[in-house]
Amino acid sequence: MKKKKPYQAAETEAWEEAGVKGQTRRDPIGRYTYLKLLDDGDVAPTIVDVFQVQVTEQTDKYKEKGQRILAWVSPEEAARRVREIELKSLLVEFKPRA
Repeated sequence: MKKKKPYQAAETEAWEEAGVKGQTRRDPIGRYTYLKLLDDGDVAPTIVDVFQVQVTEQTDKYKEKGQRILAWVSPEEAARRVREIELKSLLVEFKPRA
């Protein structure tokens, strides 16, 4: 997102994709790569920085509601549910920072 710092873009994504707001750490906890399927059918290699958000607010009215299944789960369970190997590793090793 142009004109936003990476952690600010992560805050926006969290709000649009999951309806959550909170305190976002400025430094990423890690990163992973994956192949993103574009609307035109092309595939683009993508690098994703992952940020920790201490959620303080949640709504059930948000931009991308219905496009994903939301569930509060442990990092270990989240790792079981995602396909990206690098993201799985990041979730298994995740330790919340104060």
